[in-house]
Amino acid sequence: MMLRRGFILFLPRLVGLLVVACCSVSIVYMLACTPKGDNQQLALPRVHSPTVKEGYEAILQEREEQHRNYIISLKKQIAQLKAELQGRTEQLKSMQNQYPDPLDIQLNHSKPEKAQANLLAFLRSQVDKAEVHSGVKLSTEYAAVPFESFTLQKVYQLETGLTRHPEEKPVRKDKRDELIEVIELAVGSLNKPDGVSKAKPRLYTASDFVEGIYRTEKNKGTLYELTFKGDAKHQFKKIVLFRPFGPVMKVKNENVNMADTLINVIVPLAKRASKFRQFMQNFREMGIQQDGRIHLTVVYFGKEQMNEVKSILENTSKSANFKNFTFIQLNEEFSRGKGLDVGARFWKGNNVVLFFCDVDIYFTAEFLNSCRLNTQPGKKVFYPVLFSQYNPSIIYGHHDSIPSLEQQLIIKKETGFWRDFGFGMTCQYRSDFINIGGFDLDIKGWGGEDVHLYRKYLHSNLMVIRTPVRGLFHLWHEKQCLDELTPEQYKMCMQSKAMNEASHGQLGMLVFKQEIETHLQKQKLSSKKT
Repeated sequence: MMLRRGFILFLPRLVGLLVVACCSVSIVYMLACTPKGDNQQLALPRVHSPTVKEGYEAILQEREEQHRNYIISLKKQIAQLKAELQGRTEQLKSMQNQYPDPLDIQLNHSKPEKAQANLLAFLRSQVDKAEVHSGVKLSTEYAAVPFESFTLQKVYQLETGLTRHPEEKPVRKDKRDELIEVIELAVGSLNKPDGVSKAKPRLYTASDFVEGIYRTEKNKGTLYELTFKGDAKHQFKKIVLFRPFGPVMKVKNENVNMADTLINVIVPLAKRASKFRQFMQNFREMGIQQDGRIHLTVVYFGKEQMNEVKSILENTSKSANFKNFTFIQLNEEFSRGKGLDVGARFWKGNNVVLFFCDVDIYFTAEFLNSCRLNTQPGKKVFYPVLFSQYNPSIIYGHHDSIPSLEQQLIIKKETGFWRDFGFGMTCQYRSDFINIGGFDLDIKGWGGEDVHLYRKYLHSNLMVIRTPVRGLFHLWHEKQCLDELTPEQYKMCMQSKAMNEASHGQLGMLVFKQEIETHLQKQKLSSKKT
């Protein structure tokens, strides 16, 4: 009885505890599963709110509205992106129409023959755009792209880069590999049978290579002109190659016979008999004895020292059995342009190569060949960049004696510089000189006439070959800038005078000579004390 009564009394308490537990579980479940809004948690239905069912319907309706708004927002963003993409597409089509590909190159791998033909056509168009077959009109003297010359061992360059060496071995691997590839390709082209001659062809090697020049036009490619020894004396083989930023293409393979090509060296002169004697020594050795296909025209101004100059000419004529010279005397003030113009027009023979020269120039027989090879009537004129010698008394001041002239003519940055601002020494055919109009005879005295003629050629369709050459030197001499010169001529003269003395480092040693001597004296005193 007691147990039954106790159980009956405990039963309501147990039921109450179960009800409380069930309510707690329900509350926890509702807290965990109730959906949340974008920014805050949605509240549960409260005691005084509508029923639980109505509360959940309101929550679902609110959530559905949020999703609907989100979908509308996404659709707007997609529409904006489509509009922007359409605008970019129209802009790209407009640019393609404005700048079409000149050859419409389509590298379609499914049609390799067409792709190869298009690429080949493009490369050949690069050859046509570059100055390979003919010159192009240029606005100023600064627009001309200069060549650089090279042999098997050396490169002679204007843009010296970090090394600052006017001549050097091609130490950069890309330049070395490039020139080796070009020479090998040229040799292979020379040894390729032409299919016409039945005679056994000569086998060419790299040792037959004489010299080459090359230049790169940044938007087209690199042009190479290589000269090889020919089948006989004074005969050469010339190979023209072009790299249109791709495989090298052979442009020309021709025989060049220079055996009968005469050079008329024209020298304007006034006084300076001692310099003329030195010039004639060089002319006799290189022009008469080694080359032999040369004529000399001296245009002399005034009468002072004229007899001495004529005597030097006559003595050379007798001793070397040389009759190919002309002496013209003008009774007027010296004008370099007038002298060269008179000398060029005085010639009455066949078309001839003119070499405009000065009395303080030293040239080699190799340069005379370069003069012939780089000129072509109606096609090309040659403007070599010569190597200008520094003052020997400064260069060799620390030596016991100054070396002989031949020993001084070394292309190094300590001995001289490429005279890239000078245009006076030039080779061209007489016909081109006459057709271009010759010199401006209104220019008197020193300087200006050479630049004027150079610009005439640049403005024409002739190709101007501008390259440093290893066989043409300007010998140092003290320069006098006369008061009679115009301000522009006087400025040019003084700039040339400053450039002629010594290198930057050598001039610096002279400026700081006292400081250096003081330092050496201190070093001697210090060594004595120790």
